[in-house]
Amino acid sequence: MMGRSRLNLLRNDMEKTVSFGGDCNIGVFTRIFDDIAVIPPNAPEDFREALSGILGVEIVETTIQGSGIIGSLLAGNRHGFVVSGFADGAEIARLSEYRELCLLKHTMNAAGNILLANDSLALAHPDMPDKMAEEIGDILKTPVHRTTIAGIKTVGMAAVASGRGIMVHPRTTHHEMARLEGLTDLPIGTGSVNMGSGLVGTGLVANSRGYVAGLETTGFELGRIEDIFGFLERT
Repeated sequence: MMGRSRLNLLRNDMEKTVSFGGDCNIGVFTRIFDDIAVIPPNAPEDFREALSGILGVEIVETTIQGSGIIGSLLAGNRHGFVVSGFADGAEIARLSEYRELCLLKHTMNAAGNILLANDSLALAHPDMPDKMAEEIGDILKTPVHRTTIAGIKTVGMAAVASGRGIMVHPRTTHHEMARLEGLTDLPIGTGSVNMGSGLVGTGLVANSRGYVAGLETTGFELGRIEDIFGFLERT
């Protein structure tokens, strides 16, 4: 029979994983900050409860471009939001209740995919135009550094950043890692989600209070997440 401590560990791990209506790529559907979680109106109740309960955030409902893939179309930090310029008036008004907005009207407009940001750092697609990078930096109040992660240009898909740490694709090169370490004092580490996916931005969300991972994320992967972000708990 499994001991009580082991059962508690399994239960704790299960409580930190969720799907979005059966889809484990939860990072595609939400953008998390320390104060709010932006989600689509059709988000399942268990998804809402996981975000509000574990991350301690207010739930903000909206679509972007009429779509529910919020995590792909929105990025930002406590200073501002960067959002697809194809968002409609009602969506812009909703988001403007919480942050100043930078609208991306360039063909490179999937903000959540091409940007990785926290309150002190912003990484961007290496082909981002200078003017766009400057405008984003003005809104986020942080320099924008263009780079790849594991050779992937859509850096928002290949990493997750919070005020506690940064988790990057397991194939991030030594050169890329060294550059990141030169830009921040936060802990940086490699990891995966959902049984081996290196696109951690699609399957993990985190803020200073906690994290939620895709339902298929293994116990080993959860341990790695907790180590990087400093949430190691063994009760």
